[in-house]
Amino acid sequence: MQEEAGTSLTSTSSPDTGPASAPADGRSRLYAVLLTSAVLTLVADQGSKIWALRTLEPGVPKPLIGDWIRLNLIWNSGAAFSLGDKVTWLLTALSIVIVIVVAVSARKVASTGWALTFGLLLGGAIGNLIDRVFREPKAFQGHVVDFLDYFGFFIGNVADIAIVLAAGMVVWLTLRGTKPDGTPHE
Repeated sequence: MQEEAGTSLTSTSSPDTGPASAPADGRSRLYAVLLTSAVLTLVADQGSKIWALRTLEPGVPKPLIGDWIRLNLIWNSGAAFSLGDKVTWLLTALSIVIVIVVAVSARKVASTGWALTFGLLLGGAIGNLIDRVFREPKAFQGHVVDFLDYFGFFIGNVADIAIVLAAGMVVWLTLRGTKPDGTPHE
C-alpha cells in the first residue's frame, strides 16, 4: 500500500543483482577493443605466414637479430616444442574449444585489459586454427606454419606471440585483482 499520497507504488532503489555491468556504450567500446585486437592479430599472423612461405626456404635459418632470433620456416604438427605431434586432430579440437570458450566469456567482459586479452587470445587461437583446418597434410590435421626461431630453442609464429602475451596479461590482471566481468577477486 501507498504510505503517503503522491509517492510511487514501486521502489526507486534497485535490488543488488550482482556485479555492475558496463553501460551499453561502454560495452560497445569494449567489444570494439576485443574485435579490433582479434582481427589485427589474425591479419598479422596470416600475413606473416604468407610472407614466410613466399620468402623463406624451409629449414634454412636466416639471422634476424644475430643468432638469437632467426627466421627458420618449418611446419609444426604439434603444439609448443612440437608436443602432441601425433595427435594433431586433438590439438585442432582443443583450439575449437578455446575459441568457443573465449567467445562466450567475452560477452561478459567489463574492462579494457580483459577485452584486449581476449582479443589477443581469440586472434592467436583462430590464426593457428586456420592452419590446422586448411593446411597440409589434410583438413583438421594441418600443420602450423612457424618461422620465428628463438635462440634455437623453439620456433613459433605471430599467433603464438599473441597467445603468450594474452597468458601474461591473464596473470597480470589476476594479480591486480580484476575479473573479466569487472568484479574484484576476493
